[in-house]
Amino acid sequence: MRKLVPYSTASASGWMTFRGARRRRAIDKGFVLSDHCDWDGLLSSIEATRCENVITTHGYQEIFARYLREEKGLNAISERTQYEGENLNEQEDLSTNTSNT
Repeated sequence: MRKLVPYSTASASGWMTFRGARRRRAIDKGFVLSDHCDWDGLLSSIEATRCENVITTHGYQEIFARYLREEKGLNAISERTQYEGENLNEQEDLSTNTSNT
């Protein structure tokens, strides 16, 4: 980094909407940008792009991929990412839902 002087550090995150986020992360610039949306927002994006292939990455990834396959007829798969902690809750939900059907 010393060879790049002068430089600025930045972060693009939904967390930048909160006061003090830049200071807590020790960065020079902060840009508000979130990659998260809700179920309806995801469906709207998929329909707007007319995509046929979808890869879900975290959150309720398998549930959403299964919905896209079964209800929307899309080629949808889920891929594991670094957000594995979220998958534990999803797997519990899947086993509960499966045993109730």
